[in-house]
Amino acid sequence: MSTTPPPPLSMGPPAVEPDEDDAAVVGPSPTDVAANEALANSLGEYAQAWWRKVKNGESGVLPVLAGLVVIIIIFQSQNSKFLTAGNLTLLLTQGAAFILLGMAEVFVLLLGEIDLSAGFVGAVGAGITVALAAPGKDHAWWIDIIAGLAFCAAVGIIQGLIITLLKLPSFVVTLAGLLMFQGVLIWYLNREAGPSGGGTIAIAPDSVLGKLVNGNLGVVTGWILMAVAVAGFGAGLIYRDLRRRSAGLAVPPFGLVVAKIIALAVAGIVLVLICNADRGTAFAVVQGVPWIVPIVLAILAVFTFLLDRTTFGRYIYAIGGNAEAARRAGIKVTRIRVITFALCSLTAGMGMIVYASRLGSMSTNVDGGQLVLYAVAAAVIGGTSLFGGYGKMIHAVLGGLVIAAIYNGMGLIGLDAAVQYMVTALVLLGAVTVDAVSRRGRAG
Repeated sequence: MSTTPPPPLSMGPPAVEPDEDDAAVVGPSPTDVAANEALANSLGEYAQAWWRKVKNGESGVLPVLAGLVVIIIIFQSQNSKFLTAGNLTLLLTQGAAFILLGMAEVFVLLLGEIDLSAGFVGAVGAGITVALAAPGKDHAWWIDIIAGLAFCAAVGIIQGLIITLLKLPSFVVTLAGLLMFQGVLIWYLNREAGPSGGGTIAIAPDSVLGKLVNGNLGVVTGWILMAVAVAGFGAGLIYRDLRRRSAGLAVPPFGLVVAKIIALAVAGIVLVLICNADRGTAFAVVQGVPWIVPIVLAILAVFTFLLDRTTFGRYIYAIGGNAEAARRAGIKVTRIRVITFALCSLTAGMGMIVYASRLGSMSTNVDGGQLVLYAVAAAVIGGTSLFGGYGKMIHAVLGGLVIAAIYNGMGLIGLDAAVQYMVTALVLLGAVTVDAVSRRGRAG
């Protein structure tokens, strides 16, 4: 009996350039290596190559950065309080939940899937955490958080198994999950809050859970954490550059590495200066970086490493680019899909715990359906493709900041909810249009 060899694996748009650890998965051709090595000789040549990619449709985060600048200019011109230290710090805390929910959706969008249940699954997980942390309960705060996140991960595994083993559309399965866990949230919170609770469980303001978003680091602590983060990032970039050079692999110009480190240092200094400014009233001094800022940055670093620097992450991109080719190449597609849906639900749980901390309670009035739509919007506005195989965690950060800036700015200038919905819809439509045009450019 004759057999035919399987077709080559189509990885789709690669997350990062391959290094020596990637050789078994993606091997650069001699032509590509030679071209990239030529780029490494000059920062100017590297910039020219980058500009060619932009003209070919690979604009990366440029559209969302340009959009964010336009949004800032518009709202600052309408209300001079928009760029004050107090409002910018508030914007960061408001955007934290959107960012984490957007990160959750990035996982499944990379597979070309979607999770509509993430908002309510995360809300139930947050409800479990809040209920366990209620006054009178004798639990360590970290146990309460782990319990809520474990529930979310378990739900993600179950939904992932249903989608992959039964070959059902993720849209339908997670839509059913949305309805299911909306009901579970109402039942659970009503039971835990009691007849007089009104389906709401409050969070003690002085607890760890209460300070997660509303608490602030000390002034000196903020500077120390910023310095450690910049030093760690810079050391990692330099180590990777030296490692690739010693292996004879293509590397960007060293000047680009230095420029990235300087840019991050400047951004960190500006961030800490803004947060350390006194944003209190005449009766109290309020300053310091909010707890949630380094927490979100740490989660971003972990998930970025997972997607960009691990075999698991490269498998996600491979499946999103061409699932059948990935299966024929020996990738365990079912296992990767299930784990990815679990990560999506887990991260959604993080986002909803942050959301509950900011509000100071968890309630049956939480609109998980609306929040998950904002999560998808954050990921897509930031630059993640709806078609799978292309996106990064930083996209959720940028998209979440855009959404937070829109709602924060509109609140400052007094626009009602109806206008906010319509403006967000237009921004999302524009982002999807850019995504479609960029995809055609990459395909061409």
